[in-house]
Amino acid sequence: MPNPLEEVLSVNASFYEALATGDFDLMQKVWSNTDDVTCIHPGWGSIFGRQSVMRSWETILQSPPQIACTEPRGFVSGDSAYVIAYENLGDGRLIATNLFRLEDDQWKMIHHQAGVARPASTAQPVSQTSIH
Repeated sequence: MPNPLEEVLSVNASFYEALATGDFDLMQKVWSNTDDVTCIHPGWGSIFGRQSVMRSWETILQSPPQIACTEPRGFVSGDSAYVIAYENLGDGRLIATNLFRLEDDQWKMIHHQAGVARPASTAQPVSQTSIH
């Protein structure tokens, strides 16, 4: 029996392969074909719906970023899963959350969001209060 976490991490790796190589066909295969997908690229507004999300990736993949995914951590709960990872772009570093849903026995991305992360060398302060 396949390990769901390994499968999710594999699809996540395929997403970053598509992003780094400009492979739009692979990007389309990673994403759900449903219209309830969403995406928030750094510095962009929210994007809703498969057609709009795919159009955004088509634009980005015309000049693929030199990106490397590091430290992916995945979590699975039933038919839902997510991965939190760092996206390294030269001297820049983003942190991303990728959401997945099990559809017809395949994990498909339903949401991607990335934003600026603190530099890896910055110590993380310990907070005694909860923000959320």
